[in-house]
Formats: sequence, structure tokens, C-alpha cells
Amino acid sequence: MLDKHHPFHQHAEVELFLARNDAGQVVGRIAAVKNDAHLAQHHDGAGFFGFFESERKPEVAAALFSTVSAWLTARGLAVMRGPASFSVNEECGLLVKGFDSSPVVMMPYNPPWYADLIEGYGFTKSKDLIAYHHEANGVPERLQRVAGRLAERHQIKIRPLDLKQFKAEVARVRMLYNAAWDANWGNIPMTDAEFDDLAKQLKPVVVPELVLFAEVRGELAGFALALPDLNVALRHMNGRLFPIGWAFGLWYGRKIDAARILTLGVLPKFRLTGAAELLYMALYKNATSRGITHGEASWILEDNRLMRQAIENFGGDPYKTYRLYDKTIRTPAAS
Repeated sequence: MLDKHHPFHQHAEVELFLARNDAGQVVGRIAAVKNDAHLAQHHDGAGFFGFFESERKPEVAAALFSTVSAWLTARGLAVMRGPASFSVNEECGLLVKGFDSSPVVMMPYNPPWYADLIEGYGFTKSKDLIAYHHEANGVPERLQRVAGRLAERHQIKIRPLDLKQFKAEVARVRMLYNAAWDANWGNIPMTDAEFDDLAKQLKPVVVPELVLFAEVRGELAGFALALPDLNVALRHMNGRLFPIGWAFGLWYGRKIDAARILTLGVLPKFRLTGAAELLYMALYKNATSRGITHGEASWILEDNRLMRQAIENFGGDPYKTYRLYDKTIRTPAAS
């Protein structure tokens, strides 16, 4: 991602900074991001900070944030938002609730006191992102009956990803992703190059039965994507591939009993058909049939009541909260 050949850099400017103490030791890091795709979509004058790490010293964090603030201000931006590494399409948000649970694949993790460093600099909450925990306790019979009636009434069919048509399937996901999330707060459409890059990364670990499409009367309506939680295996490697870390990874990779639902979306005109609920139910069924006993759905905007209610109806427990912060860095009068 930090390599300039990554497709994100085709529509963004990024500067990376390190903080060093008087002895020359690195004590913090941060990225400053001007995302032209975000600005074109939202016109809110927001720039971003990401890849933030710091010692537990307010002066270190302040030096990092001040550097990013000056960098963004010099480019005419008015708000500093983050953490986002690099955007809402990648890892974003600061964990502020749920430290008693393990980190899940492709979600951020940080010490609790990072919030003190960020808020101490004057950042305030912009938006909370909610993660839900699920245990494999079965789908309530009432919901199964309702789902069955909706499937029949709207002629909804759920099908898995076809790996033999992977390129065409990725194109379908791209269309659905950019259309289904178009009106969401902070959403940024992914470019073809970004989507192709992400698909290339995920292909080796994708399980076709956990990538599902919904069709309503034969028309593509939505999709859902879940991944086995690779962190279950990776944590046994202790951060080392050699000499035997790879063996631990392979061994525990056969025993992954958790999954993460990365995304589930339905085109606006199909949102009241029950397609989302049927996708969720099919993911649940397919995951449990593979020996997955628990998992996470993340993340969901705090004010997305429709999706949050659907997840809670299936027994989801809101167990983690991630926060995006804002700080005004340039007032209109100074422009």
C-alpha cells in the first residue's frame, strides 16, 4: 500500500512521516493523505491521517498531528480526519470499545490510550463504526419462515461465487459495491484498478461459499463477502515466518473456526425485498457448515439503522466500536 505503484496513489497524494527523539530513535509514525476521490465525492475539504503509531507521550502525538495539519493546510484542506489507512475502503477507525476481544482480520487494533492522545490534541468524534459478534446458535425459526416467504414473493435466489468466471464476478461485485454504498457517509467509489488489486489479494483466501450474490427476479441485486479469520492462524506464528512460523500458520489454518463478514450490500431498489436478510442467512448457513462457530460483521455505520436492525434480529451483539475523528485545521475566514 505504501508503494507508489499501488492504485490508490493514482488519485491521492500521500506523505509519510517518522518522529524521532533526541537520540535518533523512532518513537512514532503517521501518514498525511489528500484523497482527490474523496474530495470529488464529498466536497468537505477533508484530508486524512493514517498509519498512526506513537509512544505514550502526548508531545510525540502532537508533533505528528501538527506535521500532518501543516501539510494538509498547505494543500488548501480545512479538516483533518482519521485514522484512515488510507481511506474508508481500507482499514479505518480507532478502536475505542471492545479491547477484551482479539483483533479480526483486516480490522485495526490499538492500545486504549491512543484515544487520549488523539482527543488530547483536540480531535472530536466524527462517526462511529460498529462491529457485531455472532455465535453459531442457529437462525430463529420465525426469521426462517419470514425469509422463505420473502424469497418466494420476490423470487430471490442466492448463489455462490463462480471461481471459473472470477474476472466477470469481480466486475459484478465492483458494480454492486459502488452502487449500493453510493449514498453512505464517507463512501468513496473504488476505481477499477483498486478493485482489481483487492481481488488479486483476496483470491488466494476466498471461499466461494462465503461470497454470495442475490438475484431478484433474475436481476443482480446484492452481494455479501465473508473471509475466514486468518488471524486465528497468524497469531500462532508470533510475527515470524521462519524458521517454523510458516508451519504453525499452515497447521492452525486448517482449524480456523471464525469468520468476518467484510461487506454486505443491496442495491437501493431491492432493499425492502428481504435480499439482505437472505444473504445474511445464507452466509450463516454456509459458514457453520464449514465448522465456523463464531464471527464478526464489521463495520456498520452507527446511524445505519436498517442494517443494524437486520443484524441484531439475527442475534448479532454490538461488541466493538471504532471511531473516526475530525479536527478543523483551517477556518473559511483564513482561506
